[in-house]
Amino acid sequence: MMRTFILTRKNMADLLLSLSGINSRSPIKVLQDAWMNLHKENDLPPIIQKILKLAKGETGFSLNEIVSLGNLIEFTNFPQSTVQNWVKRDVKGLIGSPQLGKKYTIEQAAMLFIVEDLKATLDFESIRKILVLVFNNIEDRTDDIVNPTDLYLAYASVFDQIHHQSLPTMKSSASGSVNELIDQFIHQECITMLSSLNGIKEENLKIVLNVLIISVLTVQAGFYQAATKKYVTDALS
Repeated sequence: MMRTFILTRKNMADLLLSLSGINSRSPIKVLQDAWMNLHKENDLPPIIQKILKLAKGETGFSLNEIVSLGNLIEFTNFPQSTVQNWVKRDVKGLIGSPQLGKKYTIEQAAMLFIVEDLKATLDFESIRKILVLVFNNIEDRTDDIVNPTDLYLAYASVFDQIHHQSLPTMKSSASGSVNELIDQFIHQECITMLSSLNGIKEENLKIVLNVLIISVLTVQAGFYQAATKKYVTDALS
């Protein structure tokens, strides 16, 4: 029986950073940590087997490969035709042309994953305005307030705490509904994540914080949408 491999957003962010040589863990170690029962590379999805063969510094993705990777991420629906429309029209100015010959960079892949998350609640015009705040000239990674992959990891880490870890008890002074407490937790954790993003000037901290909070909330909304669809399917089956 074919095994189903799903990655959390944090798993995917760690994998992207490992492929770029930034993460101290090797790509296969990231995957072994994500999939505890992984014993051999032949058990992995074809797209993962393919990228593991790439040498550091040579990692580029075709659009098809980005779609294949994106569809490994939990609570994500990444139709290829949709993504093709994005890069040709809807977010062409955000993603830009392939920067490694005919292939997209790791940062461009991260940008597409971010766009997919933001689409849960935002229209493309809002997405463009929000992302330009932190990435400025999309063709020039040197003027980013924060690297796309780092931003992806930051909000993925907060979402991971909500959905895959035991949440710490809220401060005794905290009060309100469950939704209000989750909102407070997201705000607090996003503030904490700012300290992991190096080189951000003080005047840009509020911008990055707001984008982090927006990103986590949209992923949370996407989770509720996926959960709703599952219950609808169960009800009608």
